[in-house]
Amino acid sequence: MTVLPVRKQGRNHRRVLPGFGVGMGLTVLYMSLVVLVPLSALLLNQTGLTWEKFWSVATDPRVLASYRVSLTTAALAALADTILGLLLAWVLVRYDFPGKKWWDALIDLPFALPTAVAGVALTAIYSANGWIGSLLEPLGIKAAFSSLGITLALMFIGIPFVVRTVQPVLEDAERDTEEAAATLGAGRWRTFRAIILPTLIPPLLTGFALAFARGIGEYGSVVFISGNMPMKTEIAPLLIMTKLEQFDYAGATAVALILLLISFALLLGINLLQHWTRKTAR
Repeated sequence: MTVLPVRKQGRNHRRVLPGFGVGMGLTVLYMSLVVLVPLSALLLNQTGLTWEKFWSVATDPRVLASYRVSLTTAALAALADTILGLLLAWVLVRYDFPGKKWWDALIDLPFALPTAVAGVALTAIYSANGWIGSLLEPLGIKAAFSSLGITLALMFIGIPFVVRTVQPVLEDAERDTEEAAATLGAGRWRTFRAIILPTLIPPLLTGFALAFARGIGEYGSVVFISGNMPMKTEIAPLLIMTKLEQFDYAGATAVALILLLISFALLLGINLLQHWTRKTAR
């Protein structure tokens, strides 16, 4: 009787996917060239930005006003997109209607449309003599060249983030639990609140964070409809461009660094919250 040697299951034989080293190396190289190197250049760029200069720019009333406009409008737009995105994803997943594929494809239009084109179109529609602005003007509602117009523009460019993060979760959700709850006498609202909504909280938080982060740094779709009035409707990205045109590279770097820190803090907070929600759901 011949006994065949048993091959030891080393670390190299337990890998599911081959070429992990090459794939990991290419991933790190790509992320370094696209993300880490530009951010490092921003942090290490020698533009004469001292701590005194940074603090002076960060506490300037015009800069603080631009941050207030950017953060407030981005938060309101992301919150509105979270509610509307959930409704849109629910309709696209749970119902069949004529033209469903066209409406599903239309969700991605803000991704493909140049932001400057979106800004011009929104300004034309919501201005005082536009299709919608002419109807709002008699009511005393000024959409264009106001914070409302900025919020509408940010809602336009942020809605795909929420829909595309919630839609796959709804598609993969099992209907058996919902049917079991219905047979036990649970109403639609209770079924949604107790069974469906807990599974949607992580993707909703992700969609909110992505829409909020995109709104903070958005420039093209907002610069036309905002009116660019200092201390009122001037956004932080526009202030960066203004400082660059004035060759104030240190001031532009300071404003950009604060936006970068805000985005990092936002993403870190959302990731921690998602980790906590998954942990408590187990």
